Amino acid sequence: MKSMAKAAKSMTAAQLEALCGHWPGVTRDIKWGADLVFSVGGKMFVVTPSDGSEGGRLSFKVPDERFLELTDQPGIIAAPYMARAHWVSVVEPQRFASAELADFIRASYGLVRAKLTKKLQAELGPWPLPTEKTK
Repeated sequence: MKSMAKAAKSMTAAQLEALCGHWPGVTRDIKWGADLVFSVGGKMFVVTPSDGSEGGRLSFKVPDERFLELTDQPGIIAAPYMARAHWVSVVEPQRFASAELADFIRASYGLVRAKLTKKLQAELGPWPLPTEKTK
């Protein structure tokens, strides 16, 4: 297959579901009409249009110290309404390898999960470490 020869680019809603849908405490719902939102402990960690519109935009939380660096890159902007919480929007996800986007989303989950109460974190149980090479 052609797609296997090159690194996969971008990430669809189905790929996002396959990546993080099974992580401890993850829920998904539709907000604002058509945005697919993944949350942990009731707190959002990644958002994408459920219908693949807007070029498959992905929005997620990033570490405070990486926010300016990332928003200086082509294809990434400060997320509207969420920039003050250090969220970015990847408005051109096709510029990025799926594995790189997966790393960003994994980090976002970790950042949001770490802000939950210790009790809730304990209830979620251990977070399995990523075993890259699962593809």
